[in-house]
Amino acid sequence: MDSSEHGPAMSSTGVASGWNPPPGLTEEEAEEMQVELIKVEDEIETLRQVLVAKERHAAELKRRLGIGPLSEIKQNLTKGWHEVQCSNAYKRTQETLSQAGQMTSAAFSSMGSAIRNQFGEMR
Repeated sequence: MDSSEHGPAMSSTGVASGWNPPPGLTEEEAEEMQVELIKVEDEIETLRQVLVAKERHAAELKRRLGIGPLSEIKQNLTKGWHEVQCSNAYKRTQETLSQAGQMTSAAFSSMGSAIRNQFGEMR
């Protein structure tokens, strides 16, 4: 078996021998970028492993604290509702509805007084 049966031979940087760099890049620049890409991909894999370990640790702490999925959902809903109540849109809507309620109450009160007066005049 010769090397052609295994695909192109690779350099130490993972670049195939006989490979031509993209236009605008020298072979050295392409190799430097390939080395940097390998480093970045290794860093990404390391970060994934760290994230998985931290997620497991967080899950273990929650379990030990007695924080289950239902209590987390309740906590998230409570926090979300609080954020809604603190929002400007909610406050403006609440003020508008409060004013509308006061105006409606005043209108019914006036209407009730007018009806009472009408009945009083009928007697």
